[in-house]
Amino acid sequence: MRIIVAPDSYKGSLSALETARAMAAGLGRVFPEAEIITLPLADGGEGTVEALVGATNGEIRRVLVQGPLGDPVEAAWGLLGDGRTAVVEMAQASGLTLLEPEQRDPRRTSTCGTGQLLKEALKAGFRRVIMGLGGSATNDGGAGCAAALGVRFLDAAGRELAPGGAALADLETIDLSGLDPRLSGLELLVACDVDNPLCGPRGASAVFGPQKGAGPAQVEELDQALRHYGHIAAQVTGRAVQETPGAGAAGGLGAGLLFFTSARLRPGIEIVLEALDFDRQVQNADLVVTGEGRADFQTAHGKAPVGVARAAKKYGVPVICLAGGLGQGHRTLTGHGLDALAACPPGPLTLAECLAAGPDLVADAAERAGRLLAVGQRLGP
Repeated sequence: MRIIVAPDSYKGSLSALETARAMAAGLGRVFPEAEIITLPLADGGEGTVEALVGATNGEIRRVLVQGPLGDPVEAAWGLLGDGRTAVVEMAQASGLTLLEPEQRDPRRTSTCGTGQLLKEALKAGFRRVIMGLGGSATNDGGAGCAAALGVRFLDAAGRELAPGGAALADLETIDLSGLDPRLSGLELLVACDVDNPLCGPRGASAVFGPQKGAGPAQVEELDQALRHYGHIAAQVTGRAVQETPGAGAAGGLGAGLLFFTSARLRPGIEIVLEALDFDRQVQNADLVVTGEGRADFQTAHGKAPVGVARAAKKYGVPVICLAGGLGQGHRTLTGHGLDALAACPPGPLTLAECLAAGPDLVADAAERAGRLLAVGQRLGP
């Protein structure tokens, strides 16, 4: 038997690698002779660098960059095993987890550090880069990232704008003359798992601003600032991307990359599965086990388990999803390629108990699923 174990992380509990190892351990108790291949995944958010580097036998590098509020942070980026692709993750430099709750202020936070990570890849000579969006603390439309790459954002007096989304309301001029020439011809694949536009009721500010610390008044202020920024950026670059699906990702970083680079936005899980050569791995498998922290109606919209299921279904391979919890709409996921779903906790547990016992809960759930499969094998068709 050949089993592919390909989960995303359980956010706040286990990394994708830790989850995959726990699942493999549980399945190994039931099928000790099976070939179990672990392929930790990510959909562009936290863990993308670790997942891609680990699965391709690549290399992690670390560099000091500016965090969301300008303080230095150590951020990881990676070289994939193919030797020609770099991977950067905006959450490493501009992520929400880098700030304490009381520090969160999308009026001031900047994506500058993300631009600095991209510059590191350019400096190392890479012409192909995967960038993961997700988990951002920012709402600056990617202006900070672009500024790190040489774009100047000026007010009516010709002064550089302050960092953050609120300052974009004072934008008068965008100067592209200093844009890093190494961006020309760069293949930049942007892993994005949302389809929100830059502005409006479904835009970056309205949908994601509150979780980054914005109240209703700040949401409106930021939305108007991004609308103004988008109008000027479209005039300067000739690229009217404000309504492009994904432009609102990561506080509008999606739009910024479309404005100022050759970026292509694609569902993150598709990029990751391609980088891992998942089709080749799965075509001779007997079973795929995937998972994420919470499986619900959102899972169908670009999340890892459904991406895995769609790939596996091309070869008729059954897929089981083991989740940290099952939420509203999880039953609909069987219509998106998942053959069965189960929650890892065996009974009522507090969140603290689940976090403390994460690896054991996942391994035990995988063992239970494996034993049910073994019963099915004995029953026959």
